[in-house]
Amino acid sequence: MNVLETRDLSHDFDGLQVLSHVELGVRRGERHAIIGPNGAGKTTLFNIVTGTYTPRGGRVLFRGQDVTGAGPHALVRLGMGRSFQITSTFSRLSTFENIRMGILGRRGIRFNLLRRVAAMPDVTREAEEVLRRINLTAERDLPASLLSYGKHRALEISLAMTTDPELVLLDEPTAGMSRDETKTAVELIRRLTEGRTVVIIEHDMDVVFSLADRITVLHHGEILATGAPEEIKANRAVKDAYLGD
Repeated sequence: MNVLETRDLSHDFDGLQVLSHVELGVRRGERHAIIGPNGAGKTTLFNIVTGTYTPRGGRVLFRGQDVTGAGPHALVRLGMGRSFQITSTFSRLSTFENIRMGILGRRGIRFNLLRRVAAMPDVTREAEEVLRRINLTAERDLPASLLSYGKHRALEISLAMTTDPELVLLDEPTAGMSRDETKTAVELIRRLTEGRTVVIIEHDMDVVFSLADRITVLHHGEILATGAPEEIKANRAVKDAYLGD
């Protein structure tokens, strides 16, 4: 069963066609990578799926429900979580407070009620457990703005997970990381997304081929191929357009 589908999805910006008749299907429980050259339409596709843009044509279905044009907050409530290509955290809050904010958001507790958090020990315990899982306990009280790049990305990924999403969308989660940071991030993604459906945009092919169950290749806004990693590696059209030999 597909958790996520796009049907005949198209989009343009002032007449410049960015996506053309994209038919994407993401199966429940799989890790599905979307790859392609810069300008292929990958982030635009993510922005449509997660409600930032409304497509010019076509539909988006989540768990069989038409969610085309639904806003980001509505989609989060339905079970989507997303991280962004550019790190997006509460920079002035501590690492712990960032995680706690995500947990409070999932529970529907409004920001102006934060003064009551001290009376919610279960929230504190959950936040501490998240910090332990992402190996940021030592940075508990450090402002997010002072985290190293790799740890900042780990915090952002974990924030996407605090809403307890069924579908997780990760936009370039290892961009700008060193090789060691990338290795750590891949293991973190594996741990945090176990049992969930994941869609990932990523340029690092080592990351893609180590994580993905299936891969979709976008080229000039159209799907060039979809298949298992070995099929994509062997696909001549994909090699010519993106991977090379």
